Amino acid sequence: MAPRPTGRAVALTAVAALGLPLALTACSGGTGGGVSTITVLDYYNNEPDNTIYQTALEACGKAENVTIERTAVPGSDLIAKVLQMASTKTLPDVLMIDNPEVAQIAESGALTPLSDLGVEPQGVPQGILDASTYDGKLYGLQPVTNTLALFYNTDLLKAAGVTPPTTWAELKETAAKLTAGNQYGVAFSAKPDYEGTWQFLPFMWSNGGDESNIDTPEMAQALQLWVDLVKSGSASESVVTWSQADVNDQFIAGNTAMMVNGPWQIPVLSEHPDLHWDVVPIPVPKAGMTAVAPFGGESWTVPNTGKKANQEIAAKIVTCLNSDDNEMTFATGRQTIPTRTSIQTEFASSNPTMATFSKLVQDARARTGKLGSKWPEAATKIYTALGSALVGGMSPEEALTQAANG
Repeated sequence: MAPRPTGRAVALTAVAALGLPLALTACSGGTGGGVSTITVLDYYNNEPDNTIYQTALEACGKAENVTIERTAVPGSDLIAKVLQMASTKTLPDVLMIDNPEVAQIAESGALTPLSDLGVEPQGVPQGILDASTYDGKLYGLQPVTNTLALFYNTDLLKAAGVTPPTTWAELKETAAKLTAGNQYGVAFSAKPDYEGTWQFLPFMWSNGGDESNIDTPEMAQALQLWVDLVKSGSASESVVTWSQADVNDQFIAGNTAMMVNGPWQIPVLSEHPDLHWDVVPIPVPKAGMTAVAPFGGESWTVPNTGKKANQEIAAKIVTCLNSDDNEMTFATGRQTIPTRTSIQTEFASSNPTMATFSKLVQDARARTGKLGSKWPEAATKIYTALGSALVGGMSPEEALTQAANG
């Protein structure tokens, strides 16, 4: 899923502060045999996600002869709910977490390594597994994922006599030709939160930028591209306030000819049949280079409740959610991409609007793959630098140096 506001980082810091002892005492003892109910917590409280996952969970529960007792809360409330449940020793048997949050919650001791429960995933790209790994151990499985690409209005590009850009130079040139009156050439989210960092990742990673050290020429070059687009008028200065949903609204309204966004916007775009659009990979620094985008999506985990019998059943539920059939159902119904390599070709051929995204995930990276639980600190430095350069008057080099040392 698309990243959410930075308030979640505060909650996650509190999760880490819980420490191992609290996590281990969340529930004491085991249930023995005869497990009849498995509790589940997730944030799929909106349609179609709510019904899609409720149906799948009930089917998985039926296969294990247990009743699923599910709670779905708004995404912004999930971590607070986890904190409350941990403090009252009522952690669920199955917990869904946005993938970049897995490392921090695992670090607290609140999750069980899946290998301890006999779960060994097959046919899933290592990058996706990295997103749910902490300290060398896998703590969750993602049935589906998503990433970022470049949407473009086919009518506006045709009228301007241009084709979708593939390189940074082409992006600047094409965006300039598409800018006129109230219409900008390109839009993206540069908000001072995780959304801004998420949207910048394809540009910094494709150019060799590294989240472990943001004060580098590669990072400055990527940030300079965004600065050039804004300063030239090809992108609005309002990108520093626009969420990804706002960017989508601008695209629908015809206020921008291209946008950086993800497949979760496709259902909204489809509500506007007069809007003709297509999607291509994010432009790369130079021709022939590979676009490297981040993995999105949620991971299903088994909390460390201390109830062995429940945990064993919970692991089977998690495995069931990641079956080929369920991955295809989730991907098709939610405009996401299955994580199993073996079914991605079938999915892309039967869902042509998702073909570009399906191809992109082959080279995508996990946000926490390198830094693990320290990712939020790096993400904060990155979006801080974005604002300082785009509207704060600093050069990209100055902004990155200040953020890196801040």
